[in-house]
Amino acid sequence: MEGHNAWLKTGFDEGIFLLSGSVQPSAGGAVFAHNTSRADLETRVQQDPFVVEDVVTADILEIAPGRTDDRLAFLKV
Repeated sequence: MEGHNAWLKTGFDEGIFLLSGSVQPSAGGAVFAHNTSRADLETRVQQDPFVVEDVVTADILEIAPGRTDDRLAFLKV
């Protein structure tokens, strides 16, 4: 868990991760990423110790915001 938490911290420190947490009920975890290419995100995800050690299988889903609250306007491309 320590390695995974360090990996998350790096993503937040570098300004890529906006949110992380558990998917409920007991359905794994999720990370919202921003300001990175799909290829770079795929590379980053492959470096997560949970992925490296086959603890989890990661799926990357892209969201193309069409409508947002003003507080999330920075997400619109």
